[in-house]
Order: sequence, then C-alpha cells, then structure tokens
Amino acid sequence: MEDRSEKLRAFFAKLICTAAKLGDPRIEQAFRAVQREPFAGPGPWLLTLGGHDYVKTPDDDPAFLYQNLLLALDAERSLNIGMPSAHAYWLGASEIREGETVLQIGAGTGYYTAILAHLVGANGRVHAFEIDEGLAARASDNLKGLPHVEVHAKSGVTSDLPKADLIYVCAGAAQPAREWLEALRPSGRLLFPLAPESVLGGMLLIGRPTQGAIWPAKFAGRAQFIGCVGLQDEEAGHRLKDAFADGWESVRSLHLDNAPDQTCWFAGDGWWLSTAEVEGEEWRLSTAPAEGET
Repeated sequence: MEDRSEKLRAFFAKLICTAAKLGDPRIEQAFRAVQREPFAGPGPWLLTLGGHDYVKTPDDDPAFLYQNLLLALDAERSLNIGMPSAHAYWLGASEIREGETVLQIGAGTGYYTAILAHLVGANGRVHAFEIDEGLAARASDNLKGLPHVEVHAKSGVTSDLPKADLIYVCAGAAQPAREWLEALRPSGRLLFPLAPESVLGGMLLIGRPTQGAIWPAKFAGRAQFIGCVGLQDEEAGHRLKDAFADGWESVRSLHLDNAPDQTCWFAGDGWWLSTAEVEGEEWRLSTAPAEGET
C-alpha cells in the first residue's frame, strides 16, 4: 500500500510542477513527500476544476486525491484545498529558502502548511494562522508531528505577528495589510491574493526594500480566493475588477502614503501600485501567468 501511495505522489508532484513550469526540484520533492489523505479527511470527496460544480468521487480510493483539482473542505462555503499547480507556481515565485521563517495566513487543514514546512526544513519555522476554529483544530492534529510548525487559531491580521522572511496568504484581500508589511524582515516577501471576495484578482508578490521607501512588486498570475476577514472593501473590489481588465502584468512597485503619479495602475486607501521599476532592487519573478482558485 505504501508503494502505491509513493507512486501516486511521485506522479502527482511531477504533473503539477510540469504544469507550473517549475525548475526547482525542492518543490517537486515537497509535493512528493506530503500525503494529502490526512488533510482531505475521510472520503469520498468532492472535487472541482474551479468555477464548475463539484463532482463526488465514487469511493475513498486515494488516487482521486492526487489530481490537479480543487478539493472541497466545505463545499457549502466553497472552501477548498487550492489548485496544486497554482500553489506550486506561487511557492516557486516566493523563493523559499531553508531555515527561513514563514507565516501562512489561512491554513485550512494544513496541507500547504506541511509543504511550506518541508521547504524551510527542520531549522526553519512556520506559523500557520487559521481563523476557523474547526479547521485550525484539524490543522493542529494533522501537523502535530512537525515540531517547527505552530498553528494559531486566530486571525492573521494582527499587530503581534512574528517577524518573517515570507508571508504566504491563502485568503483574498482588497489591500495589503499593514500588519503583514510591518512583520517582514529586510528583503522579506509578502505573497497575497489582491482579490476581494468574489473577484478574480491577482497574486501580488511584494518585497521589503533594503533601502528606500518604495517596495518592489509584481503579480504572479491571476487568483481568486475565499475572502480574508477584515480586509474586504466592496467599493475597492469593484474598482479592482475593472483594473484587472488591463495592464496588471506591468505592475512593478508598491507605494505607501504618498500621492499617486502618472505611473499609478491602482490606488487604494493609503497605498497604490505603480508600473515604475524600483532602482537597485533585484527581481527574478517570471511574468508567466498562473491561475488558481481556492
């Protein structure tokens, strides 16, 4: 049975990393190492391509879990374990290194938390925040064998966040939370869906500048997520929906507090995204599109 599980995971990892056009073998190894069964719960399961109805698997054969599909945790709330190839792409864009500290906002039952834990290694640290108490309890149980992971059953939008090298957000927001930006160490990265509830937005990667006040930023493809509590704005959501109709690929920087200029792609309350590059800040993020939903 273990041989079959290993075979399924090996094929699954190769499949999704090929779909994500990744060349990082560490990400493939992480997806190969982490079993999906504990995080999915007992079968049969509900799967979907995203934007389509759920399809129920015939039984609880774990082979059904190793597909590049959304896996329902709570179908009534459209709460899923997100698209594997999209997360593989975003993890590659995040450039996670061994020994780093990662904050995950919106852990669900902990599947991608376990992937993050594998990538940072035993000398790293993962803090997983999940506001839903039931999901947080399941995540804590699923991850209890990983001493370098801590699950926090509370909102990840709080002023007492641990300092981090990467903040990986799995819930859509209408703006970057100042709490996330302030928690980043120098050269740290924030990856979050600039995608309010019901809006197909984009996965925005922001870097903390080593000097100056302008933050380098790029979109790592389109994304749609369940909404992050406390970071929704209906009016901004309508404007973002219109903004994503054109030019999102040209975003190169985030500005805070100062007035927008002619390079502005979108302006929020106290922040705006610009098409102007940040001098002196290196970015290696591919602009190849990736689409995902959770």
